[in-house]
Amino acid sequence: MKLIAIETAAEACSASLYLSGEVSIRYKIMPRGHSELILEMVDDLLREAGLSPTSLDAVAFGRGPGSFTGVRIATGVIQGIAFAADLPVVGVSTLAALAQRAYREKGERNLLAAFDARMGELYWAGYRVAEKELVVPAIPEQVGSAQQVEMPDGGEWYGVGSGWGAYGEQLERRLEAHLLGFKAEIHCSARDIASLAAEDYLAGLAVAPELALPVYLRNQVAKKM
Repeated sequence: MKLIAIETAAEACSASLYLSGEVSIRYKIMPRGHSELILEMVDDLLREAGLSPTSLDAVAFGRGPGSFTGVRIATGVIQGIAFAADLPVVGVSTLAALAQRAYREKGERNLLAAFDARMGELYWAGYRVAEKELVVPAIPEQVGSAQQVEMPDGGEWYGVGSGWGAYGEQLERRLEAHLLGFKAEIHCSARDIASLAAEDYLAGLAVAPELALPVYLRNQVAKKM
């Protein structure tokens, strides 16, 4: 299958082309300018592969949670591509993609993914690596303070994401001996969005472009920003 994935929910801006299991990537860490850069990345990947959007099977995006502006950019860009090329869309949790990258790079199989949500809160979810070496949810996505988020039941866990940089001490105290360690300096990548989206597409989870919606978790986020 052929699929383009994009991710703009945080500091890293990236696009990835998935061709029957082979993945190519464009990736850059920059705080602003995602809306212009992501389109260049998509064009570069397609041109390099000799493809057009209409030759794809689907498109995918990091649907949040994350930066309100970043998630909105990804949603708008992917809907534009999908409408123009008449393609279905797969939305992938940015927390799941973060956990997938941590497994790919660190080999840890029980993962606690967290983004700093500002305002004294974090976006949080737990994942385990299952069949096909892909993560599946163990703790649902949620937003709250480090003292409010749901902790895992037993086992040993590894933390990943900016939420650990902001609230690592509080989370360490809550997890005590169940925490193997954590790495805050890791970003979500379109490479992992693509891998997870390909499996979801094969499972029949793609939707029409107008149904490809962002997930913010926090209510009335636009008013609070």
